[in-house]
Amino acid sequence: MSNTAAGYNSQNGEGKPPCSNGPIQNPVMTQAPGQGYNTAAVTMHPQHMPAKAPLEQPAGQYHYGCYQSAPPASMYQGPGQSAPPVSVYQGPGQSAPPVSVYQGPGQSTPPVSMYQRPGQSAPPVSVYQGPGQSAPPASVYQGPGQSVPPASVYQRPGQSAPPVSMYQGPGQSAPPVSVYQGPGQTNMTRPPSRPLQPHQGGSARIAAPAQSSTPPPVSSNSFYPGSQIPPHSHWPYGTSPPMSQPSVGSPANHVTSAPSQPSGYGIQNSPPQGPPAPLNSSVQPGQPSGYGIQNSPSQGPPAPLNSSVQPVPGAERAHIHNSFDALESGGRNAAQHPPQMGRAVGLSYPSLPPGYQNMAAPPSAPGMQPRSQPYPAGAQSFQQAPLGPAQLGSALGGMSLHQSQPPEALRAINLLQERNLLPQGPVTPPVPCLPQDLQRLNCSPEVFRCTLTNIPQTQSLLNKAKLPLGLLLHPFRDMSQLPVVTSSTIVRCRSCRTYINPFVTFLDQRRWKCNLCYRVNEVPEEFMYNPVSRSYGEPHKRPEVQNPTIEFIAPSEYMLRPPQPAVYLFVLDVSHNAVETGYLDTVCQSLLDSLSLLPGDTRTKIGFITFDSTVHFYNLQEGLSQPQMLVVSDIEDIFIPTPDSLLVNLSECKELVQDLLKGLPQMFTRTLETQCALGPALQAAFKLLSPTGGRVSVFQTQLPSVGVGALKSREDPNQRASAKDIPHLTPATDFYKKLALDCSGQQIAVDLFLLSGQYCDLASLACISKYSAGGVHYYPSYHHLHNPAQVEQLQRDLKRYISRKIGFESVMRVRCTKGLSIHTFHGNFFVRSTDLLSLPNINPDSGFAVQMSIEENLVDMQVVSFQAALLYTSSKGERRIRVHTLCLPVVNSMADIFAGADVQAITGLLASMAVDRSVTASLSDARDALVNAAIDSLRAYRSGGLSVQQPGLVAPACLRLLPLYVVALLKQKAFRTGTSTRLDERVFAMCQLKYQPLAYLMLMIHPALYRVDNLTDEGAISIADRTIPQPAILQLSVEKLSRDGSFLMDSGSVLYLWVGRNCAPNFITQVLGVPNYTAIPQTMTQLPELDTAESTRTRAFISWLREQRPFYPILHVIREESPLKASFMQHMVEDRTESALSYYEFLLHLQQQVNK
Repeated sequence: MSNTAAGYNSQNGEGKPPCSNGPIQNPVMTQAPGQGYNTAAVTMHPQHMPAKAPLEQPAGQYHYGCYQSAPPASMYQGPGQSAPPVSVYQGPGQSAPPVSVYQGPGQSTPPVSMYQRPGQSAPPVSVYQGPGQSAPPASVYQGPGQSVPPASVYQRPGQSAPPVSMYQGPGQSAPPVSVYQGPGQTNMTRPPSRPLQPHQGGSARIAAPAQSSTPPPVSSNSFYPGSQIPPHSHWPYGTSPPMSQPSVGSPANHVTSAPSQPSGYGIQNSPPQGPPAPLNSSVQPGQPSGYGIQNSPSQGPPAPLNSSVQPVPGAERAHIHNSFDALESGGRNAAQHPPQMGRAVGLSYPSLPPGYQNMAAPPSAPGMQPRSQPYPAGAQSFQQAPLGPAQLGSALGGMSLHQSQPPEALRAINLLQERNLLPQGPVTPPVPCLPQDLQRLNCSPEVFRCTLTNIPQTQSLLNKAKLPLGLLLHPFRDMSQLPVVTSSTIVRCRSCRTYINPFVTFLDQRRWKCNLCYRVNEVPEEFMYNPVSRSYGEPHKRPEVQNPTIEFIAPSEYMLRPPQPAVYLFVLDVSHNAVETGYLDTVCQSLLDSLSLLPGDTRTKIGFITFDSTVHFYNLQEGLSQPQMLVVSDIEDIFIPTPDSLLVNLSECKELVQDLLKGLPQMFTRTLETQCALGPALQAAFKLLSPTGGRVSVFQTQLPSVGVGALKSREDPNQRASAKDIPHLTPATDFYKKLALDCSGQQIAVDLFLLSGQYCDLASLACISKYSAGGVHYYPSYHHLHNPAQVEQLQRDLKRYISRKIGFESVMRVRCTKGLSIHTFHGNFFVRSTDLLSLPNINPDSGFAVQMSIEENLVDMQVVSFQAALLYTSSKGERRIRVHTLCLPVVNSMADIFAGADVQAITGLLASMAVDRSVTASLSDARDALVNAAIDSLRAYRSGGLSVQQPGLVAPACLRLLPLYVVALLKQKAFRTGTSTRLDERVFAMCQLKYQPLAYLMLMIHPALYRVDNLTDEGAISIADRTIPQPAILQLSVEKLSRDGSFLMDSGSVLYLWVGRNCAPNFITQVLGVPNYTAIPQTMTQLPELDTAESTRTRAFISWLREQRPFYPILHVIREESPLKASFMQHMVEDRTESALSYYEFLLHLQQQVNK
């Protein structure tokens, strides 16, 4: 029975389906003392679809999997299965079958109509049908030229379902031509691509159970799982707790697996050259069940493939293509390739025989000179760097940190004596101790970052260091330079499915060794040609092997259906409270201004829903003279009145969309409706977008009060500051989580914009975004008159939100070298299988984190690698794969581990872990665990990493900021106590800690403070003919402020310019543009553009800070008596407050605990 595989299911909560992320997912923070986590049987979530089996098909056809959605349940409908009656899309130029049109009374069509539910026996179901296949039930699209029912009062007709029409997939014979899109390169043609396997699917209905309101017991005030140890003692980060195997029921088509063998995978035999020893296929204790080794094509028929990754002994297996899990694992034709493996991280591979381990350079090659190994033979002689473990020994052996002079990272610092620990500029991540040309090829820390840049050889060594091991990713980050490759052959390891990358080893011209599982693979013929140099026979010079971050234009086998169009649906609260805030004017005007900036192509669709106590749809069909509002008052059983005219082509109906946006704010100005039916509106959005997928943008201003998902206020304002433990951090209902999981199954993401000064139960509402890979945006006390700064903030945020890059129907998998294992994910997503994240939308502003453990000793390895692969559909309809690869050295001493510690990455991972602990246990437990994290690491350094014992509180230079960051976290809105903090604001801060990329997260935790009244050009940098001053970063303490100066604080989303009472008049007049201090407005949010040197420097510096993040931070100019002064002072984390220690007092507490 596999502990690891069950461990992933345990992320979804004990006794719950494996479909969660976020607070419920972290086994490290929720284990009861002395028992295995999640010992109760877990029922496999139906969203985990059965695996694929290769099927024959005629060449040159796309076979798209049946991808349907029957509201309200999401479902995959396979060919030959029964289906409810459907409506079908009719392609252009085809004869259209009869279309059922609801006929209203014989009068002129009113602009607003009340709808009754049609008497259908089943709602429409969406299915994509490829060419050449028998026609199963098809999609709800309505083709051009079909009649649209008038907006009138619908009577329930006596028919069971409207007749249908059919959408035929494109009859292409081959995918696009292969070309590397490098600068100035010519296209390279390629042969036709292999056809894709037909897809069949079982049911994928999502039905998450209600969450328990009782948090699991917590054994200690540390992040250590399951041991009954006293506080301040141990924290073996990265350990994976003992977990039970979930039960799986699959009564359909099946393949029975032996209890001792991974379900669905056979055993892989040798490649033709120098075979490795026979590999053991049995799953040993501690291995993830569900992954095994596969058969070579010469050894008989391929084993059935299974990517569901949730097997148990004796479970029944389906011979069915498995959706995106199988795609990212690499769907292929079994007749041409051996069966694939969707490799689980941490899979236990036996050691390779000497013939594979010691592929050293020939004697003529120099010892370990980067990129210097000549191939033994080939069509052409050329050089490539030896990157295998044996070849790296000589290079890394001379890089040991045990030198007569310890590196700067290990310089011992007495934190009680050295107060000025902040660097002059931003904190830079440590550089891995790798050969120079390997490091040159390494992934940027802005994209891929590890908490330890030196990986311990063993888990016990990691436990002794008391440091967390994890990765922080920003996979879809905006990049100025991104190599893009189009090829029919994406080269991947045939065993673990790793994409070829700069850290693989070319054994000769025709073979390469995977850097994750060490399998030897053949180089495909097409890969021998280098499109950059236009030369043949140098595969090691291909762009895929020269760039740690690369993007592929995916061929057809990475598609389950034709790439979806960009679809945007806006759901707007129009109740009386919403109209009073005035947000409708801002949102509609922002959309009008940025409509042409929406990412997409000629297929882009758009739609609108508004709601109060009823739900309003808008018919925007081409040919109408004005938009028609259709009102559905039956919110208990919501339905879509005219499915074919509510989502319209933006380019064809742009004028109607603009008319609606211009008139929408005035339509509800006199409304007296105070009720809010958010739940039914979200259900309507789900049904409307289910056939295609897309993005839902919800604007909400109050607590939902009617219909499904209605909530009641749970906040007691009198206990905001007094309570040690904050209640109601968990959802009040599972409705929003269940709906989010349904949305995820249909490739729908929901972004929530909350604009309210009253309690809205964000802990419940945020689930709709958290589990559908959306985002949460919060504007407390929004009002168009009383809070103009937030109006500007919303305008700026919407401009970025509307125009930023977006990826649809995405999945992401993180792989790592054998011996390492991933056990917890952090961010907004749905865990579709053990290591596959479902991301219906992906945007450049989302970050993710993973926790890792060391399952097997890494003694024979010099380096380990990590690879993140993001498969997505671009807004232009291209299927793309973005791949990031990171390589790090393996070390065997405590000193080396501490030397490679990345203090900011550690802080970011600790913040996510603490959010989980707050939700699953209590806020006080999370705070204690953060303190113990600092105590444990400093105690471990004193006992194992410090060569000469010293008095005081000693830390290595690389961790000198850890106590400061921990005390800053304790005073952050998410974790602070004793200060009046709105519950929604606390929950929003927790959401930000979980999904913000690290660069933005650190400013939120520890803002940067600068003095700006004396800016000079000394040390300035020059960017695009602009001179940017670089003032020093100051400590966050009032003692650094002076009344004769002016100070700028950058807290990530907000900039504060604090002006002292005695500030120099020159700064006030030449930068602020007012005659004196008392003339500074209380609500000043912009600096005037004055023709003075002081104004130019100040504005240039602020503009430079703003350009470093995607969302525009608003500037608040505050005086000493300003109402915002309290917000400014709350960021002074080094000072003592009534309920929190100062930084120095915290250091004294740490010293007392460390020296026990």
